[in-house]
Amino acid sequence: MQAVLDNFAALWSGFLTTLAMSVSAAVIATIVGTLLAAFRVSPIPPLRAFGALYVQLVRNTPLTAVFFLVIFGLPSVDLTFQSFFVAAVVALSVYTSAFVCEVVRSGVNSVSAGQAEAARAIGLTFGQSLREVVLPQAFRTVVPPLGNIWIALVKNTAIAGGGFAVADLAQLAPDLARDNPAQVLGIFAGIALAYMVITVPSGIAVGIIERRTAILR
Repeated sequence: MQAVLDNFAALWSGFLTTLAMSVSAAVIATIVGTLLAAFRVSPIPPLRAFGALYVQLVRNTPLTAVFFLVIFGLPSVDLTFQSFFVAAVVALSVYTSAFVCEVVRSGVNSVSAGQAEAARAIGLTFGQSLREVVLPQAFRTVVPPLGNIWIALVKNTAIAGGGFAVADLAQLAPDLARDNPAQVLGIFAGIALAYMVITVPSGIAVGIIERRTAILR
C-alpha cells in the first residue's frame, strides 16, 4: 500500500473527479429520465413515440459507443464541449437517463389509476396531476431500483477514465501500476476501496430513504 500513500494526492484528485462526475451525471440523468418517463405516459402520441425511441436506442447501445459518439462524433457537427470531463458527464447522463426513465415509468404505472382520475376530476391538467399527485407516489416506490442505477453509474465512470482521458480513479490505475509493478495488487485494492467509499454509503442512504418513504405509502 506504500504506492497508494506515496500517490495519495493524485488519488484524492481522481477520487474527487469521479465523485463530481457521478453526482453531476446522476442529477442530470434523473431530471432527463423523469422527463422522458412523462413523455412515455403522455396522452400525446409524438411524445410517447419519442420517449420509446430514445429508450430503445440508448438502452441497446453499449456505453462505450455512447462515449465515442459524444466525444468524437458530435464535434464533427460542430457540437463541442469545453473538456473531456463535461463530455463524459453528458455521455453518462444520456445513457443513464434511459434506465431512469423506465424505472420511473414503472413507478408511475404502479400508482392506482383512480389517483389520476381523481386529479382530473378536480380540474388538474395532465401535467399538474403528474407533478402533484402521481410522481411523488411513483418516486417512493422506485427508490431501490433508482439507487441501483446510481451505484451502477458510479462504476460506469471508469469508462471515462479508462478510455477517454478523464483524470479520474480509473485513469490513474494503469499509470500507477506501470510505475509500481511490485505493488499492483495494493494499488488496485486502494482504487477499489475509493470506489466503495462512494458506493457503500450510497447504498446505505438508499436503504434509509426506502425505509422512511415506505411509511408514507
